[in-house]
Amino acid sequence: MSTTKWIIDPTHSEVSFKVKHLVISTVTGYFRKFEGSAESNSDDFDGASVSFTADIDSIDTNQSDRDAHLKSADFFDAENHPNLSFDGKIVNEGGDYKLVGDLTLRDTTKKTELNVDFGGVAADPYGQTKAGFEIEGKINRKDFGLSWSAVTEAGSVVVSDQVRLILSVQLVKQA
Repeated sequence: MSTTKWIIDPTHSEVSFKVKHLVISTVTGYFRKFEGSAESNSDDFDGASVSFTADIDSIDTNQSDRDAHLKSADFFDAENHPNLSFDGKIVNEGGDYKLVGDLTLRDTTKKTELNVDFGGVAADPYGQTKAGFEIEGKINRKDFGLSWSAVTEAGSVVVSDQVRLILSVQLVKQA
């Protein structure tokens, strides 16, 4: 069986995260620079190997001071740990897709499982074959050394430990 290589189409993909702030609202951030690929033996992507990296310095929460704090040693430490990476496999269990593998942040690697909604495969108007995925899950930021924390006078946590990862990914089949 032949292996098909796919790469992320960055113009039709986005990588975001959401975290509770003060327990009362949610802050959304994006990684603006990222790349990734998949290698599959079938169009259903069962067992496909996946590799992904995001540039920490590309974090964008639409607020430059917060972005600078997230890039600092208090959180991601972009100067010493410039990338987030993931290596794993897509698993299809009767139509229930998961992305299972190793997520690495700040030189800490943890097994991670994310839910996948596989949108299917289609040809675009330019003759390229594309595959679409919505990927979502939660991680605990402190598991990866992102341990900065503060508490308000009233006792509210400033930043939640739980972070939602939300990726909308379109892959392009390589010739």
